[in-house]
Amino acid sequence: MTSRLPNFLHLGPGKSGSTWLHEVLSLHPEVFLSPAKDLYFFSRYYSRGSAWYREQFEGVGSEPIVGEVCPDYLASPGAADRVAQTLGTDVRLMVTLREPAERAYSSFLYLSKHGLAAPTFRQTMIESPELLDEGRYGTQLGSFVDLFGADAIHVALFDALAQDPQAFLDGVTDWLGIGREPLSTELLEAQLPASKARFLPLAVAAQRGAEWVRRHDGATFVGRVKRSTMVQSMLYRPLGADRPQMSAEDAAFVRAELADEVSAVESQFGLPLRARWNW
Repeated sequence: MTSRLPNFLHLGPGKSGSTWLHEVLSLHPEVFLSPAKDLYFFSRYYSRGSAWYREQFEGVGSEPIVGEVCPDYLASPGAADRVAQTLGTDVRLMVTLREPAERAYSSFLYLSKHGLAAPTFRQTMIESPELLDEGRYGTQLGSFVDLFGADAIHVALFDALAQDPQAFLDGVTDWLGIGREPLSTELLEAQLPASKARFLPLAVAAQRGAEWVRRHDGATFVGRVKRSTMVQSMLYRPLGADRPQMSAEDAAFVRAELADEVSAVESQFGLPLRARWNW
């Protein structure tokens, strides 16, 4: 079977629609994505080597775009250098930025459903500083701009995806230089909405098991299980109207902490993020 290294990466951040994007682009006839989302090669598993990474793209045909979606790369120290060393500097890069307080709170809910969060959002940010650190968009993008240039990076917005998924996807495919693809009714809906464990010990065991399988080169299997609606419905129930809400005080705290980071992105890419996010 043939394989090629990617010429496209979606870098992150987490909780910004990467599962949906992977699902949609995997169905596009001009795109070949690694069957497993979240390979974590440029963050956790770089020691496996480029030959292992190339193997994750076996089966590629004549598709002009070969890529990977992994929300870990944007915030991972050293990832930009590793991408450049492995893929060169002509690779296309994409991020989907989400309002930082909402992104951090969504990550808190994700930790909560796996029994990994403190009792409160504020306490969890202290014990798990990555909740805030993943929102340091200016610093993170700066490391990629330094190596690849701003023109190589497509900066999309999560709220644009939530408002009009088709227009969001059209922006991605236009940027990639491939044909537009109409979305089905099912794909117009969000993937993996915020949820709560039906039975916490089982959800925790499933999460630990998935991490063990990943460490033992089972990312493809984990991806299949994660996309299984039957497995998801067995482990979790959507929060829906029961979804906890972030307090105004916590939102203000996150925004104050990350204001300079947002300003840096505005200056670098000419995006009115604070106005868009009603800061």
